Amino acid sequence: MERFDAVVVGAGSVGLPTALALAESGLRTVVLDAAASLGQGAHKAAIGGVRATHGDPAKLRVGRHSLDAFRTWQGRYGDDIEWVTSGYAFVAYQEREATMLQRLVAAQRSAGLDVVWLDGDGAYEHVPALAREGLLGAAWSPGDGHCSTLLAGQAMAAAARRAGVSFRFGERVQEVVVEGASVAGVRTERGAYASPVVVNAAGAGAAALAKRIGDTLEIASELHEAGITEAVAPFLGPLVVDITPGPGSANVYCYQTSRGQVIFCLTPEPAILGDDLVETSAFLPLVATRLVRLIPRIQHLRVRRTWRGVYPMTPDASPLVGWSSHVEGLLHAAGMCGQGFMLGPGVGALIARMLRRELTDDDHDTLTAWTPERDFAGREALR
Repeated sequence: MERFDAVVVGAGSVGLPTALALAESGLRTVVLDAAASLGQGAHKAAIGGVRATHGDPAKLRVGRHSLDAFRTWQGRYGDDIEWVTSGYAFVAYQEREATMLQRLVAAQRSAGLDVVWLDGDGAYEHVPALAREGLLGAAWSPGDGHCSTLLAGQAMAAAARRAGVSFRFGERVQEVVVEGASVAGVRTERGAYASPVVVNAAGAGAAALAKRIGDTLEIASELHEAGITEAVAPFLGPLVVDITPGPGSANVYCYQTSRGQVIFCLTPEPAILGDDLVETSAFLPLVATRLVRLIPRIQHLRVRRTWRGVYPMTPDASPLVGWSSHVEGLLHAAGMCGQGFMLGPGVGALIARMLRRELTDDDHDTLTAWTPERDFAGREALR
């Protein structure tokens, strides 16, 4: 039985940066994943947007750390993850959305974020590809951006290995070993790993893992689809989000990568639950209608492929991060609601501070807001 200071279950958007943060804190760490390689869960379905402009104050704090981590990655570690500080534009074509966004901008600015409300003319000046008719304005955050999820995942894994992290793929955790009321390690099909700390970063599988030791994580698997076009000359600067509800969708969003492709996605309404990752014939006509109305020039682009991924959703659209209520040493970091990639580095840093017992007042506030034991009242506006 190998011994480690921490076992991280899941080599995805949360597990990778968590393992890196733990190793850089001096903890001997192993990452276990049932898949054959890293990022084979929700991570590879993520589109790569990263922002600190959230409606949940806890997400805002953690998101700010993550944004800094992605933005400075190449300078600190040397890897080109195709980071672009493109900004985000949450656009409004109806009064209700404009009012909500202006209220959020005021709260975000009071928290120190670089975000402003632009009127219709200002929004069109920043994003001339938008449909001008009916455009009331946009919440504009110039410091947000995007990068390649695949390159970022590989870079995090490489940095974690250099810091001493061991990765074991093709190993599904079958049992969380408990001695008395404390974690003693885990068992997989291939062996056993002794550790006083197990981090449950198993994404869509986190609830099942928690259930084995008596914890209940309020997570539902919500299916979302995305797509990517051919590469064309630059015409779309920021990542654009239209939060106007429409038939079959709650919003639509897209951005143009540094290679010229446009990546796009929407949030189905009503939600589609399940685990069927086969892309559907309904998605492309639905999203194309919304995108062409929002950005008319996009009608000329050819779509290269579409895919489907899982959003592990909580009832209030905020993550679950906290210690198990049943077993000492089991730490849940799950239910990221489709934002695991953009929140991952911040969550990993938070977990490292938890294990070092160096939590700040802001950290305590975040953990109170994200405790798995909360009552899930309300719902975040910008999910």
